[in-house]
Order: sequence, then C-alpha cells, then structure tokens
Amino acid sequence: MASRADNIASNLNLGNFAQATELRQRIWFTIGALIVFRFLSFVPMPGINPLGLVQLAEQQQEGILGMFNMFTGGSLERMSLIALGVMPYITASIVVQMASALHPTLAALKKEGATGRQKLNQYTRYGTVFLCAIQGYFLAVGLEALSSANGIAAVVNPGYMFRIGAVISLVGGTMFLLWLGEQITSRGIGNGISLIIMAGIVAQFPTFAINMFEGGRTGSIAPTIIIAFLVMVAVLILLISFVERAQRRLLIQYPKRATQQGMMQADRSHLPLKLNTAGVIPPIFASSLLLLPLSISSFAGQSIDTTTTSGSIIQSLNQYLQHGQPIYMLLYAIGIIFFCFFYTAVVFDPEDTADNLKRNGGFIPGIRPGKRTADYLEYVLTRITVVGAIYLTVVCVVPEYMIAQTGIPLFLGGTSLLIVVNVTVDTISQVQSHLLAHQYGDLIKKAKLKGRMR
Repeated sequence: MASRADNIASNLNLGNFAQATELRQRIWFTIGALIVFRFLSFVPMPGINPLGLVQLAEQQQEGILGMFNMFTGGSLERMSLIALGVMPYITASIVVQMASALHPTLAALKKEGATGRQKLNQYTRYGTVFLCAIQGYFLAVGLEALSSANGIAAVVNPGYMFRIGAVISLVGGTMFLLWLGEQITSRGIGNGISLIIMAGIVAQFPTFAINMFEGGRTGSIAPTIIIAFLVMVAVLILLISFVERAQRRLLIQYPKRATQQGMMQADRSHLPLKLNTAGVIPPIFASSLLLLPLSISSFAGQSIDTTTTSGSIIQSLNQYLQHGQPIYMLLYAIGIIFFCFFYTAVVFDPEDTADNLKRNGGFIPGIRPGKRTADYLEYVLTRITVVGAIYLTVVCVVPEYMIAQTGIPLFLGGTSLLIVVNVTVDTISQVQSHLLAHQYGDLIKKAKLKGRMR
C-alpha cells in the first residue's frame, strides 16, 4: 500500500488537472474572485476627482502612502472603494486574539469549539467596522487638507457629506473584501485573505520593476546596485522556500501491538514542528500595528497647524516613523519578534498536545508522559521559535533598510517577498493535496469495480 501511495504522489503533474474537475472549478473561482478584487481597486470613492488625485499621488509617493499601496495593490493612491484593504481586519484580529489569550471570558469562548470561534469572528468584524470608520474619517479629512494645501482639487465638494460618504464607502469596501476572502477559502484554493494581500503586492510588480530599470537607464540608480538587489531577491526567495519547509520532527512511540501475524510490534511516528510556526502572520501584524497610528497621524496632520505644540508633535512622529527610519525599523523588529512568540503560543498548546499523546498511549522516548512531555514540547518550541524569529527579522528588516538607503522601490522588500513566497508555497501544497485526493478517489473506484467483476 505504501509503494502504491508513493507511485500516486510521484505521478502528480499538470496532466491530472484535466481529470480533476472540482480542482479546476476551485482554481477558476479563485482567479475570478481575484479579478473582481483588481477591478474594485479602480473604482473611486464618491466625490473624488481622479485627475487631481493622480497629480496629488505623484507628489506623495513616499512614506505612508507607498507602504499602504504595497498591501492594497495601488488602491489607496487611487482612493478606490477598497483603499483600506484588509488591514483593519488584521488589526482587529490581533486585538481579539490578544484579548482571548488574556481575558477569561474570551478565553472560555475560544475553548467552546466552532460556536466560540464564530462568536470571536463576530467580535473581530465589529472591530473591523470600528477601525474602518476611524481610518476612513481621518483619510477623508487628510485628503481634503492635502488637496487645499497643494492647490489640487482632488475632492470635488469637501465637507461633512464627503466625509460621511467616504466612511460608508470604505467600510463597505473592506467588508466586501472580507466576504470575498471567505468565499475564496471555502470555494477556492488557499487562504482568501492571504491571497488578496498577495494579489495586491503582485499587481505592483510590473510598475516597480519598470521604475527600477528606468532608474538604471537614466543613471539615478547605479547598475551594480540593481544587480546586487536582484541577487539579494533571488537569495531571499531560496532562503524563504527552504526555511518555510524546515521542520523539527520529534519521535513519538506507541506501545507494542499485536499484528496479523501474531507478532508484537511498536508503532512509531513523528510530531512535526515547523521552524517558522507563525508563518507570515508576525510581519503582517507588526506592519499593520505600525500603519494604524501612522496613517491616522499622517492624514490628521495635514489638517493641523504645525506651528502649534500638537502639530509639531504629530509632524515629528510622522518623520521618525517613516519607512526606513531607525525607530521604525526598531519597532518593526520588536513587533515581529513579539508576534512570533505570541502567535506560536496561540496556535500550538504544549499541554493539549501532551494530553492527546497520553490519551492515545504515545510518548516521547526518554520523556515521561504528562507534565514532563508538555515542558519538553514547550522547551523545544521556544528554541525553534527563537530561530524562526531571527529568520523573520533578518528577512523583513535588513532588505527594508537596504532599500531605504539605496532608493530601490520599497515594494520589493523582504516583507512582500515573504508574503508572496509563503502564500504561493501554501497554495501549491493545497493544489497537490487536492490532486492526491483525486488520485486516491480514482483508485478506490477502480478497486470497487474490480471487486464487483469478481
């Protein structure tokens, strides 16, 4: 049976797509949903002058606008209905997950299974609406002030009606993206929210690549820097692909059991612990937490007099927290390390794993079942997480710093590469799982037919 399974796994190729009807439908549905996402990024909010907005975006390419555009696929600079993307949802999910780990009532909800998770998801959506309303209002106010300060009519009729319409449009756009992501997860391939973020990043590839090579042609960027940067990108892709598949496999042994031949045989298996258990969550969480206050202060600062004390404080905050600044890099690295340990503790509970092993009769050789096993799992997981946190910090922070120093477009940084490679690897794994399940289904049907013929 093992050799037959190996043969099935080795025969997975593109030719099997012709027979996997359900998989083709899932892939086409995912592609269609992502196309809808890209179309929405070109639909402007009510009350926006597109021509004036283009001129304004050209003057505000750096800083917070450029960072947001990396995650929204250029939706923010076009002030589309989905200008905020899914970042408010990610920030709300951070708050709810941290609260569920600290608050007893929410912790009890988390242990109730599907019902508790549904309740926590509802709280996350409420938080998403609240954050969208706050960010949308400050975005509208900042856009009005920015337009008047630069003499560009990006807003047709400034005022409270425009602000209310902008808030309603942005809240509706973000909630539609959440619904679209859920549909991709249930009816398509891969994680819907992650695919939407990746699609926004990939959509910027041609523009930034053209700008980079155009800078090399005009001499604003040295050719050696471009070559070194491309080499760094290739090395990062290989490093990310290798580390994301790396595992620490713990040997699990079960008591001896009688086989069909009457012999006593001990079963063995492995408990795989990923080197980077948290995946792409830490850099996304860390960047979203930094972007929330920075976006509010950036857009609110446009309407505040910089000669006042509050105005000067907001202006100083915007300068120190700009992309590429040392304080931004330090806070970003601290956020990545913190969320590595926090999210790993959320998704993997050593005590529950030790209890499950004990109930099934499994044990780690040399470690007593129960409390000792839980302590050993926590010890191993902590050491692995330290390595994973260092890896994520180096991959995300070092390229960002080099980009800020050399002037290469920030979009091609380590965070965006990490998201693209990780989501791509995860999606390919799911495609292979569907193909493997399809192959096993055909094998079972053939076995049933042969049994009936006999």
